[in-house]
Amino acid sequence: MNSTVNSVGSPRRFLVVIAHPVPDAFVRAAGVLAVESLRSGGYEVDVIDLDADGFDPVLGAVEWASRHEGVPASLARSVDALRWATDLVLVYPTWFGGFPAMLKGWFDRVWGKGVAWDLRPGSTIPKPLLRNITRIWVVTSHGSSKVMNMAQGEAGRQFVLRTMRLTCARFCRVRWVAFYGNDSATKSDHLQYLDRVRSTFSGSMR
Repeated sequence: MNSTVNSVGSPRRFLVVIAHPVPDAFVRAAGVLAVESLRSGGYEVDVIDLDADGFDPVLGAVEWASRHEGVPASLARSVDALRWATDLVLVYPTWFGGFPAMLKGWFDRVWGKGVAWDLRPGSTIPKPLLRNITRIWVVTSHGSSKVMNMAQGEAGRQFVLRTMRLTCARFCRVRWVAFYGNDSATKSDHLQYLDRVRSTFSGSMR
């Protein structure tokens, strides 16, 4: 099988969304490596770098009031990219157990009615619209240990598994590529993780 297609022969298209304000941050380097590995493998890749692009994460009062009318046209770049992708890769640091405000604001503003979900007439149950996305990949760093994150409830992971995934393809798979203990990590620890990222995003990508 050609590594750039999925199990039914359709092209694999990766949207990589990066959220970190520091240009030389460790998790950002992991995201860049993921992009390079995907492109080296012949995959189509689009990158949205929220901080570098100056994305406004604030869902203000005016936009909130019109949220049932759909996502604003000013967010077309993100909307078009989501509808194009078969795979979504999220790259971010886990802060206080969850997403940084920049990424959370992207979800708040972009994953709205008419993009990620819709309502059938007379129903209160959301209808998923991002059926094109069959896999979600998460590249994230945690300052604390895996045990500590589990004790805190892993809010970010639960949001991806229980909320985001339900707006995507019916059998959308989630791959968690996390680095734990970043606050006390050594250079060797970082290099081992980067090797893991490179390996994850190279090859057949199953």
